[in-house]
Amino acid sequence: MRFTDTLERLRGGLIVSCQAYPGEAMRDPRTMAQVAAAAVVGGAAGIRVQGIEDIRATAHLPVPVVGLWKDGDAEVFITPTLVHAKAVADAGADIVALDGTRRRRPDGLTLAETITGLRAHTDALIMADCGSLDDAIAAEAAGADLLGTTLSGYTDERPKSTGPDVELIELAAARCSRPIVAEGRIHTPVQAAAAISAGAFAVCVGTAITHPSTITAWFAEAVGGARS
Repeated sequence: MRFTDTLERLRGGLIVSCQAYPGEAMRDPRTMAQVAAAAVVGGAAGIRVQGIEDIRATAHLPVPVVGLWKDGDAEVFITPTLVHAKAVADAGADIVALDGTRRRRPDGLTLAETITGLRAHTDALIMADCGSLDDAIAAEAAGADLLGTTLSGYTDERPKSTGPDVELIELAAARCSRPIVAEGRIHTPVQAAAAISAGAFAVCVGTAITHPSTITAWFAEAVGGARS
């Protein structure tokens, strides 16, 4: 029941990623919770937050919470181990997001072994953050409930585009039966709509909505260019 209900609440909707980098002024669970609450008022169908305290601070919101834990300096750092994944679920995440690439995980487990271990621990859904079509196919076979295009352009398998990787969305939607969450470099409403048209089940947007330093820089650069 939880699986069906959560997915239906996200179908065709916008997930807003509320994250701040370490050392930034907004890097506080209370602030992220307020940003998330504001996103819900604006129509977000779900939110995505990073860190155990941020997940706990947003677990009360009336929309599905996608939780993750960024840790370590290895290639795989998005909820990199089974221990991390269990902690994210225990903090209250409705969906546990983890690295869904085919790269070696720090604890030596395969993605399939990680998903199996997490299934035995919780009924939370599992989202695999993928970097390519092969990742998405493998993550689906491993048992992931949702497939994200989050890591497209951040591994060696696909170039980093200036906007969303629409081609990957189309390829994954055509080859995989699990819902595709378009995520990564979606900067405008037009791009978000294009992702849905390309076959995405839902769209996740972060920087363009919740990272004021980057948004300010976009405007400052445009104003500066016009002035010169």
